[in-house]
Amino acid sequence: MKDINKNFAVNEEIREKEVRLIGDDGSQLGVLSSREALKLAEEKELDLVMISPNANPPVCKIMDLGKFIYEQSKKEKEAKKKQKVINIKEVRCSPTIEEHDINIKANNAKKFLQEGDKVKITVRFRGREADYSHIGAKILGKFVALLEEVSVIEKPAKLEGRNMTLILAPKKA
Repeated sequence: MKDINKNFAVNEEIREKEVRLIGDDGSQLGVLSSREALKLAEEKELDLVMISPNANPPVCKIMDLGKFIYEQSKKEKEAKKKQKVINIKEVRCSPTIEEHDINIKANNAKKFLQEGDKVKITVRFRGREADYSHIGAKILGKFVALLEEVSVIEKPAKLEGRNMTLILAPKKA
């Protein structure tokens, strides 16, 4: 809440000679000296807040700073609530995985995708298995075939060191 306050120059902190003033009701009061603007704000028992310091002349508004900060923090909280956090779930397997195990792991991946998470499928090669990367590509192809009705390929299969990875994202409805 304090960080919002630091973004605005308030009352005596405004060092500009002239400012464009906006009244507490939103009306344009024109270009005034900062002293006159501060007097007007004090007469209404409100604060003078510089809302646009980069304008020429800077724009100030007469408002209740406490109420303004409260409303800004409320808006930020509301925006945070509406955000959807997307996690990446990982499904690992080896090149010697059996068909039944692929089906089980694909069903788990399907659950993750239906919940709105992305799925990273990794085939891990050990030792000499790395020479048979085409087997890993086949396995990833099976996963894609099993999950094609609920997912789209976000990042195609790629061999990175001893791992071959593929990222699937949920299909948009």
